[in-house]
Amino acid sequence: MPKLGRSRWFIIALSVVATVVLGLVALNFTAGEKKVQQQLPRLYATSDPQFQRALGSLLGPALVDGNAVTELLNGDQIFPPMLAAIKAAQKTITFETYIYWSGDIGKAFSDALSERARAGVKVHVLLDWVGTARMEDSYLNEMRASGVQIEKFHKPHWYNLARLNNRTHRKLLVVDGQVGFTGGVGIAPEWTGNAQDPDHWRDSHYLVRGPVVAQMQATFLDNWLKVTGRVLHGDLYFPPLAQTPPVGTQKAQMFSSSPSSGSESMQLMYHLAITAADRSIDLSAAYFVPDDLTLKLLMDALGRGVRLRIITPGEHTDTETVKAASRGTWGQLLQAGAEIHEYRHTMYHCKVLIVDNLLVSVGSTNFDNRSFRLNDEANLNVYDAAFARRQTQVFEADMKRSERVTYEAWLDRPWTEKLAERLSGLLRSQL
Repeated sequence: MPKLGRSRWFIIALSVVATVVLGLVALNFTAGEKKVQQQLPRLYATSDPQFQRALGSLLGPALVDGNAVTELLNGDQIFPPMLAAIKAAQKTITFETYIYWSGDIGKAFSDALSERARAGVKVHVLLDWVGTARMEDSYLNEMRASGVQIEKFHKPHWYNLARLNNRTHRKLLVVDGQVGFTGGVGIAPEWTGNAQDPDHWRDSHYLVRGPVVAQMQATFLDNWLKVTGRVLHGDLYFPPLAQTPPVGTQKAQMFSSSPSSGSESMQLMYHLAITAADRSIDLSAAYFVPDDLTLKLLMDALGRGVRLRIITPGEHTDTETVKAASRGTWGQLLQAGAEIHEYRHTMYHCKVLIVDNLLVSVGSTNFDNRSFRLNDEANLNVYDAAFARRQTQVFEADMKRSERVTYEAWLDRPWTEKLAERLSGLLRSQL
């Protein structure tokens, strides 16, 4: 082939490769589905039975009665019952998480899962490919050698390169189809301890018993099926859960979202709760970067007299970019009377929404576009006044360890912070 011809074909090939690469980058850094501005009129309050029907019929699985949900605060309360449940497993374990890093707690989980697999328990573990980048291969090797079925969510292959920006952020553990755990923790040293210093984070997780555990199991199986094509079903995974007397008195539902099956459903659930709020909204938000529509709904709530309190990370944060993008949105909220508190002592990783001391939503979802539109998320919604009162007490205890930000202090922040906020705000669709 003449030299000129070879050069021409090289340039064409290079152009094709560049086009493909740029196309994949564009697909990964768009916000998912076409954004449609929701129109959500306020038709009822959270105390109205129609609100419960909307949560179950319009948005997700029905709220089921007879559950018992227990809050677990920080690693010292969270990890021992999770490990105890794994070690007591007789039939099945299903486990999905985003963060799983090296460290003593990671080794403890891999050892416990491996031991149960060797004992004949069917153990299925779904890990996010990005979130487990800091996990030692020895953990994976030990578990696989013991019979644990391990899969990585969206591990790069030629056929899914356009979906690399879609991660599973869900945090689910279900044992024998009867006991479940969900919340905000990852499997890493940062989540151990009792939030006693900046190296040990503040977070909450929840122990769940009752009929809603079947919905938690179904949420895990949703992503397991996507990744493997294998359907897990039968009594091993879905045993009878109705008990007389019931294990608890709480109504609950397991709510999930994914870009592949309605990515905006989680945001719509939050919006419905905000719109229905009558008296109060308390929000624990590890990452608080509301979009314009969410800000409008929060402002509307403030305008009708709803008390809005938010706790978010302060000095100690794992991402300065998100912190800057968050602070840039606070002005109108503070001016309208919202209380925003920055947690002082360590990274604040909680994800809890409490509305009217009646509805509590807990799980993996952050108050940002990444959770609402890009990631696979899962939240447990509990509709129970007594449970809500306990979570409000936890929230107010966290407030005492936080510093309130005033509108005047927000206005007086340095110009360097304002510049960082403007620049970070350009990335809001990805945060």
